[in-house]
Amino acid sequence: QVQLVESGGGSVQAGGSLRLSCAASGYTYSTNCMGWFRQAPGEEREGVAQIPTNGGSTYYADSVKGRFTISQDNAKNTMYLQMNSLKPEDTAMYYCAASRVICPRTGLLPAGFIGYWGQGTQVTVSS
Repeated sequence: QVQLVESGGGSVQAGGSLRLSCAASGYTYSTNCMGWFRQAPGEEREGVAQIPTNGGSTYYADSVKGRFTISQDNAKNTMYLQMNSLKPEDTAMYYCAASRVICPRTGLLPAGFIGYWGQGTQVTVSS
């Protein structure tokens, strides 16, 4: 089992920044792809960014490309999502995710391939 705990959400005005953290514990060596998803009320959960656990190319949704940066500190078993130039449409519950499946070379790993989820952290961006 892998446990994921997010932190760092909050409320900001448009144009502001937030950094989300995801602390992983348990059998983290079994995971190959980690990432962030988000879900707004009434919407489906969507992938935002992903990173291979052993290093390699990151991938972003078009809606966040150039504004969000995903990174990881393997020594701390922690993944981050730096979110800059936030927009009201970024408002959602953000979830940390981990999978045993290898990150695809192109495109984001679908939610159906995620084996482990965090509890979520709310991000609210006001105009």
